[in-house]
Amino acid sequence: MKTIVICGGNSGIGLEAARQLTALGHRVVLLGRDDRKGASALAELKRNPGTSAFLAVDLSTHAGVRSAAAQVLAAHEQFDVLLHTSGVLTFEDVRTTDGLHPFFAVNFLSRYHLTQLLLPTLRRSASARVIMLTSDVPLDTTIDFDQFPMFSPFTFQPMTAPIQIGNHHYAAHLRDAEPHILAAVVNAGVADTGIWRATPQSFRPRVMNSIPQSAINPVALCLNDDWPSGSYWATLGHPEQATPLRLDPTATARVIATCRDLTGT
Repeated sequence: MKTIVICGGNSGIGLEAARQLTALGHRVVLLGRDDRKGASALAELKRNPGTSAFLAVDLSTHAGVRSAAAQVLAAHEQFDVLLHTSGVLTFEDVRTTDGLHPFFAVNFLSRYHLTQLLLPTLRRSASARVIMLTSDVPLDTTIDFDQFPMFSPFTFQPMTAPIQIGNHHYAAHLRDAEPHILAAVVNAGVADTGIWRATPQSFRPRVMNSIPQSAINPVALCLNDDWPSGSYWATLGHPEQATPLRLDPTATARVIATCRDLTGT
């Protein structure tokens, strides 16, 4: 039985992954902002043979991530998987209390920050892994370090891929720095989740895939052991199709150095 911490696990792809994992008898720890959604998720999952717990956290700020890590560590001496499914979708140039755009803070930086804080515990697992969901990001996406990490003023279309490619750089870093921890980035597809409610109707995709389809790859990577660390899964529903990440190591080093400066980890 594995213990899987799912960031964003009280709805969408994270909740679907929790359904499938607890149905197989595994233990899940759901992290989310909404207590009501958390309680609803636990009420559903308790019907499965696995076990589940919910922690109310805010991953949009440095303080919130530190609090989330403290809660996880206080409640669980060991876990095996950190599955990052949380994300925000906003077009406005707004800022968190740390002065960062929420798209950057949640969709990338929180993954780095929380993982770094939980690494000492994650290293104890014989099957440790970190899995990060993104939209489909071209692997040749470059980062303008004059914009990174502030992305000010924020412009959605040209800035989302350079933010999300940070996940790929972090996976490449973990592959090299933590050889006993498997690291993956997975295309979440265009799943019909609640994240689209905040978007203008004209922006919403005409064709969406199902949430269970988006959950196939991350669930398989949570459970399978024979996959290459530091890879990207671009094709939905095909956990056997991994693309090894071959990114500019200089860019990776700059991304990690910036994240260390921002978070102190």
